[in-house]
Amino acid sequence: MAVLPDKEKLLRNLERCSNWEEKYLYIIELGQRLSPLDESARIPANIIQGCQSQVWIIMQPGDDGVIKLSGDSDAAIVKGLIAVVFILYQQMTAQDIVAFDVRPWFEKMSLTQHLTPSRSQGLEAMIRAIRTKAHNIS
Repeated sequence: MAVLPDKEKLLRNLERCSNWEEKYLYIIELGQRLSPLDESARIPANIIQGCQSQVWIIMQPGDDGVIKLSGDSDAAIVKGLIAVVFILYQQMTAQDIVAFDVRPWFEKMSLTQHLTPSRSQGLEAMIRAIRTKAHNIS
């Protein structure tokens, strides 16, 4: 996977965009940095229910306890949103993920008010699934 920015840099980069079209293009570009999942990973256990698009997310604890996230979607903007969520959870343990509230970050990015209702629901489904999986790991 190509390097994703940290939370603060993500916020600064989004603030530099002059309009929402530029922000969407940046989010799509972040999604393009994610490595595609192998077909063998596109199984029902990894699919996120509640998303209009198909979304797969895999969480694996590393030796140091930090969770490695990988994921993919069949929609470019959704794959970008996956990348945004992964940035917010970067370098966290399962316990950190369970304790961390991403919603204030979405508010700082003005993200939720610029997504369609179905994309907002999908984003919430991703967050719930990641938190649930992290809870089960911890």
